[in-house]
Amino acid sequence: MSEEYAERARGCLLGLAVGDALGRPAENLPPEEIARRWGRLTEIEPGRGGTDDTEYAIFAASLLVRYGRALTGDDVARAWREEIVGKIEGPMRGAGFSELGTVQALRRGLAPPMTGRWHPHGWSDGLAMRAAPYGIFAAGEPEEAARLVAVDGAVSHSGEGIWGGRAVAAAVAVAMTGAEPSTVVAAALAAVPEDSWTARNLRAAVAVVAAHGADVAALNPRRPAVIGDPHEALSRELHEAVVARHYPWTDLAPEAVALAFAAYLTGGGDVEESVVVAANLGRDADTTAAIAGALAGAGRGDDGVPDRWAAEIGPVAGACLPGVAGRHVLDVADELVERALEPVEGT
Repeated sequence: MSEEYAERARGCLLGLAVGDALGRPAENLPPEEIARRWGRLTEIEPGRGGTDDTEYAIFAASLLVRYGRALTGDDVARAWREEIVGKIEGPMRGAGFSELGTVQALRRGLAPPMTGRWHPHGWSDGLAMRAAPYGIFAAGEPEEAARLVAVDGAVSHSGEGIWGGRAVAAAVAVAMTGAEPSTVVAAALAAVPEDSWTARNLRAAVAVVAAHGADVAALNPRRPAVIGDPHEALSRELHEAVVARHYPWTDLAPEAVALAFAAYLTGGGDVEESVVVAANLGRDADTTAAIAGALAGAGRGDDGVPDRWAAEIGPVAGACLPGVAGRHVLDVADELVERALEPVEGT
């Protein structure tokens, strides 16, 4: 096993998990409410862990470990039927609208891509939140990472939801090479249609971060927010640029992906700074912080994740997906790397 590859893979999934856990209490809150409650949210709630974001990422990784590059939509649908639908007792807890709609579609006997088109939530960030394993598996191959995540995504998403997943998977694949954040963002944009909502929001978010210039370079997420703080101005301008204010839910993929990449750029690829900025932007804070953490962790490796945060990440409880209970993201990362390094049959 390539040690550098393994370190980046562990950093990616551990970064995802700590972002998920840090952003958890801020989910669906506006930045003003986050500031009122915490001043600046910088610490994971002890003993709480993450949400469905981490569990779905582990589930996605299991598909790659099992099927590798040969993954098909039928494989994904079968895994959902056996390992998600078949293990739900009572109401499904912690899942997003796209996942709930997918379960209903599968129960009706539908198959991909209709399972992702049948319900009206194909634009959600549910694929983007589980896309990182595809970038790990296809490290250095952004087009392949984007292809594979789209195969997975067809079971649950369509349109902008697919584009969001492609953007994250391709970006992680490039971050796994140690590329600079600007190059990572360029890979995300290259993976989606230029005229898509996702691409427009990404470009708008990048422009806001760039406009802040020296202010962004001086940001320190570890200090409390104050009146006139550049954090406040950055947050306000990002919300004005990409947030769909009159839509009642916060899980729009074009919005969440744009905020996550803005946080990653603002943090300069540092895990702690990227994750803290994302969590304090609010909205779908667990998902945006998870994506920002995955990108930064892929670039910096597991040593880049603060020890105090890493200590809060244990095996997942399976609260949403009972089938992944007891799995730890570090073990999952090692399995992904081992599978990715297996010789391709026929070569």
